[in-house]
Amino acid sequence: MKKARKDELRSGYRREDIGEGVRGKYLKAYQAGTNLVLLKPNVAAAFPTERAVNDALSSLIKVARQSTDLTKRSPRRAKRRAAAIAR
Repeated sequence: MKKARKDELRSGYRREDIGEGVRGKYLKAYQAGTNLVLLKPNVAAAFPTERAVNDALSSLIKVARQSTDLTKRSPRRAKRRAAAIAR
């Protein structure tokens, strides 16, 4: 059974210190499809800008697609190979 959640702040905090929340503050960005990703500190250190991260990921996607294309055999090539083996 789950414990009942207390609706109280810890003793070290006061409600006045937190300030008021703003309802819907990030709604437009959320609706626009903004993705925020938390990078590990060592990864963030390797990429100084947003563009550097996007360029690296785009390159990785390109390499991944090329490497999977290399493993697929076209039907024409498979027919030639089968014909060569049959000789």
